[in-house]
Amino acid sequence: MTILPARLKSSCFVLATWFGAGLSPVAPGTVGTIAALPAHFVLSLLPDPAHLAALAMLTVLAVVCAGVLAGEAGQEDPQIVVVDEVVGVLLALLVIGDAGVMGVVAAVVLFRLFDIFKPWPIGALERLRPAGLGIVADDLAAGLVAGSIVLAASGLGA
Repeated sequence: MTILPARLKSSCFVLATWFGAGLSPVAPGTVGTIAALPAHFVLSLLPDPAHLAALAMLTVLAVVCAGVLAGEAGQEDPQIVVVDEVVGVLLALLVIGDAGVMGVVAAVVLFRLFDIFKPWPIGALERLRPAGLGIVADDLAAGLVAGSIVLAASGLGA
């Protein structure tokens, strides 16, 4: 068993709950998704390679911190952990690029639907181990699928 310093645990708590959004008593996943939007607007100011690199770094931290909190809570995927929703929706929004307000709304709604209902193969990714990887992987897949659908629909003039 690894003993983590208290400072790392508290930093992981802040990140994994996305600055407390995961502590919402109602729909913490949706609250976390919405709480990710300011980060999207900041990241969208970066050139695409830097945006992608920042999202990749956040994803690595998300896997680590989601795993730490899951271990601390003794649960496979604690509801308070919403950083997985954050990186998932940020990926969806990166995929759609500049699709406007309606594109953002569509990507967020589709992301939440895929995250909640977890159709195959999205749901299968939850079983990946270690726990942090499974917690985050299904949300990344949901984000990729949601963003791809919105991108394809916007390319068709929808």
